[in-house]
Amino acid sequence: MSELGQEFGGPVQAPTKPAGERRPKPEWLKVRAPGGSNYRRLANLVRTQRLHTVCESARCPNIGECWERGTATFMILGNICTRSCGFCAVKTGRPTELDTSEPERVAEAVSQMNISHAVVTSVNRDELKDGGAEIFRRTILAIRERTPHVTVEVLIPDFKGSREALAAVMSAKPDVLNHNVETVPRLYRRVRPQAKYHRSLQILEWAKEMDSDVLTKSGLMVGLGEEYEEVLQVMRDLVDVGCDILTVGQYLQPTRDHLPVERYWTPEEFAALRRDGLRIGFRHVESGPLVRSSYHAESQTVLLPKKQAL
Repeated sequence: MSELGQEFGGPVQAPTKPAGERRPKPEWLKVRAPGGSNYRRLANLVRTQRLHTVCESARCPNIGECWERGTATFMILGNICTRSCGFCAVKTGRPTELDTSEPERVAEAVSQMNISHAVVTSVNRDELKDGGAEIFRRTILAIRERTPHVTVEVLIPDFKGSREALAAVMSAKPDVLNHNVETVPRLYRRVRPQAKYHRSLQILEWAKEMDSDVLTKSGLMVGLGEEYEEVLQVMRDLVDVGCDILTVGQYLQPTRDHLPVERYWTPEEFAALRRDGLRIGFRHVESGPLVRSSYHAESQTVLLPKKQAL
């Protein structure tokens, strides 16, 4: 364990509660209900364009803050996921359709939002040969065509380890390529049973090989029973494959049917994780109880290489 981890004693393992029984949230996890004027405008835009956002589908606690700022994470490829991760509020099942007009509608929404940074993610579509990579590629290109000044971040699935699918996404030259490892390897079977830790690392490594200018990014949840030293080892593994940015946030149980929270990490511990992450070698670490993958994503674009003058 690092010195910073020892300073706070690392995560104290509380007794596991039975599935369905919830721990009361500490004060630092309470947020105001959304409802500002910009929030309502953006909600209406999402409805009229018939789009999905991960902000809603994953019940993100920051939806009020981010939507009021005019930022949202668009979720393409529908709102039904082919995987059954124990932490995620997105519906699991068999998707019934593929909306090929979605890229243009996302691009139109980005244009109407008048933003400088767009974030696009998706459900897993394991039944598709390319996992949905072509729709990712077309969405990036559509945003670029409509709003060339906007930087584009994609939070992608692992495409079942397909280098060809990743290459299709990378051919559209996203500014930021995000793929979350989510948790420590020991907990994968329980937390994300259809994923593989080393496959996720491979995706990030390949992305950097395909385009050295792309910012690579990954995210972790804590509160599922991991040890502090395990989190640090994941950080080292990510830096070893060239990952630039890390987000770390508290896992919150979406419903009684999802995995229970084993422990709430304190703001001081999140600060320690940020310091340790920077020491290990990340260029930027966003760490806090309410941090999610795209939280303050627009501020991270300062790390992008300067565009060459034409």
